[in-house]
Amino acid sequence: MTAASGPSATPRPPSLPGAALAGAVLLSWALSLVVALGLRWAAVPCAAWPLLIALRTWLHTGLFIIAHDAMHGTVAPRHPRLNAALGALAVGLYALFPYATLAREHQRHHRHPASADDPDFHDGTHDGFGRWYLRFIGHYLRWPQVVGHAVVFNLLQHGVGVSQVNLLAFWVLPALASTAQLFYFGTFLPHRLPRGGYADAHRAASNDFGPALSLLTCFHFGYHWEHHQWPGLPWWSLPAARARRSPAAPPR
Repeated sequence: MTAASGPSATPRPPSLPGAALAGAVLLSWALSLVVALGLRWAAVPCAAWPLLIALRTWLHTGLFIIAHDAMHGTVAPRHPRLNAALGALAVGLYALFPYATLAREHQRHHRHPASADDPDFHDGTHDGFGRWYLRFIGHYLRWPQVVGHAVVFNLLQHGVGVSQVNLLAFWVLPALASTAQLFYFGTFLPHRLPRGGYADAHRAASNDFGPALSLLTCFHFGYHWEHHQWPGLPWWSLPAARARRSPAAPPR
């Protein structure tokens, strides 16, 4: 087996514009939030609440995927300012994260995947999901974000009159669940140390989910070897890249 030393030529992505998809995710996130925050629990069947929370979690995950692709310049590749603006908006809505700081840390992750210099990695040999996840959150979460979220929460509750239960169920819970979803499918599973050691310099693996399940779990972020091999591919092009590679075949 020949180890891949770095990203090869990026396959040509489909013509669907990333900015349009980013706009659709952003608009869906905003509309679903407005609708969910205004709902009365008694007026909606009980079975609908978990589905709405799951939808809000998935759309919240989509915000980070937009920001992530913007860091690679694939949201609006011909319009760098628009690309950066959409990325900053998405990651701001996601968790009040500073876009430039996150982009810098993500480039470190690509230069030093699954190593001591990788800000997203924590001893994949000895630590399980819990400790690694807490380190991951602790690295990126700062007091300004905590205070900012508290301010927004109180403004919505006391200034706008949104129900505290609705805020917790449809804003706070999906945001927290999204961090676990992103970390588990996009960082922990792809970069944990496999039996026999890492196969190549990417130190990454991909899941074997079909395109539909891959989209539902993490917007195809689980096709992670392909992302490290071709970081210039947007999220919606990763299934095609994955299909060109047999799951059983080692990267060449």
